[in-house]
Amino acid sequence: MKTIYLSSAYLAPVEYYAKLLAYDKVFIEQHDHYVKQTYRNRCTIAAPDGELALSIPTVKPDTLKCPFRDIRISDHGNWRHLHWNALSSSYNHTPFFEYYKDDFRPFYEKKYEFLADFNEELCRLICSLIDIQPDMERTTEYKTTFTVNEDDFRDRIHPKKDFRKEDPEFTAQPYYQVFQERLGFLPNLSIVDLLFNMGPESLLVLQQSICNR
Repeated sequence: MKTIYLSSAYLAPVEYYAKLLAYDKVFIEQHDHYVKQTYRNRCTIAAPDGELALSIPTVKPDTLKCPFRDIRISDHGNWRHLHWNALSSSYNHTPFFEYYKDDFRPFYEKKYEFLADFNEELCRLICSLIDIQPDMERTTEYKTTFTVNEDDFRDRIHPKKDFRKEDPEFTAQPYYQVFQERLGFLPNLSIVDLLFNMGPESLLVLQQSICNR
């Protein structure tokens, strides 16, 4: 049985969902120290002018070593409205945004206290829309040693790292993108880019992106 450890992620990139599909067991880390500028609270989408990063503001913790599970979402800057507007304006001309938008809209209307809960519920929604059923649970402690059947990707799927170097088992399989003629194909964007552009075929794209297994 192959097991993977991942960080929590907000509208995670395609690579992340390829891992949810490829592994028998998935543990989502809750006990790591919270670090800014990771996929824990940010995603990258395709806007008309190119890649656009969306970040969820968080309440500054009392200590530098605050575990992720205790990180609270801030209401600062009207971010829910801004994120929903960005998603709508970027994807309203895609083939499937109209089909899925009512599934996503509640996440930008309801206030969640903890980032971990928000990310998890959003991830489970996306898994159900793509039709994957990962065996996924939260960690109960922070592990530092792993067996040969366990892979640690908690910090390898990262906006500042090149997935081509970090992850030879993932290939960014090209698919239709609404701004492709203007921008070219943008690899490994948020899973919503794949979902809104490809709909039910998203699963096939994920399957084709998994190598060497």
